Amino acid sequence: MVESDFIFDRTLLRQRRHRASALGPATFLLDRVADDLADRLATVLRRFELAVDLGTPGETVRRALARLDAVGRIVAADIVPTVLHAETVATADLEASPFGDATLDLVVSALALQFVNDLPGVLVQIRRALKPDGLFLAALVGGETLTELRQSFAEAESEIEGGISPRVAPFADLRDLGALLQRAGFALPVTDVDRLTVRYGTAFALMHDLRRMGATNTLLSRRRTPLKRATLLRMAEVYAQRFSDADGRLRATFEIVWLSGWAPHPDQQRPLKPGSAQARLADALGTREISAGEKAGK
Repeated sequence: MVESDFIFDRTLLRQRRHRASALGPATFLLDRVADDLADRLATVLRRFELAVDLGTPGETVRRALARLDAVGRIVAADIVPTVLHAETVATADLEASPFGDATLDLVVSALALQFVNDLPGVLVQIRRALKPDGLFLAALVGGETLTELRQSFAEAESEIEGGISPRVAPFADLRDLGALLQRAGFALPVTDVDRLTVRYGTAFALMHDLRRMGATNTLLSRRRTPLKRATLLRMAEVYAQRFSDADGRLRATFEIVWLSGWAPHPDQQRPLKPGSAQARLADALGTREISAGEKAGK
């Protein structure tokens, strides 16, 4: 990638993650994702001897993995590594995998991949690092996340400052992510989405939680001048007017997109080739097949 293709300031992201740790992280979203991830892995009837937790903030996912009999050794790889619930810790950026080809049985990642500059490249690295029939399972923030905050900031900045600046990252769309899995060479790719609405007393309470998640603005194109107090107050006013419930509490949308795919292996299931079916659908349904051009009822 050339410098102009970069979207996120990864150095600033590391600083924000350190700040979140010092503030006392808000983990409610990660807790939900970790429980869901463990449930999804529990349905896979095989053992993963070597697993990597790639880029996930904190220890929540590793605690969930450690409770599963199907997962053996756990390696943590992150730009801000911690040592609990992992046998090995690697200080690594998602965009430069330290793992060799065909070395891992399982790679998981939670709420981290949305902040990489070259997601297609990262997915290719993950697929190459997996052994044949190794599994990749990840959750990342989707395109509808914080839509209320994005709209409120846009309206406030337009009114107060005569234009808008990027405040919330352009998160990926579900269909685009499915296509990226296929392009990266994963077999049996699957994507699905989970939407969560969290309610807050004020927009400022939401922004405080985002700081404690290490998820505040790290866009390279962000405005570098301090946010005007008038703009901030107007944003909070717009948010309360447009996105509050009857009790006055404000809605905040979090969209979690799940990705899974397998490193190709000869024994994996494959779709049948066109024309290879041994029975007609009409026979199975007990109906008469109507040929092209024939009108029903004749």
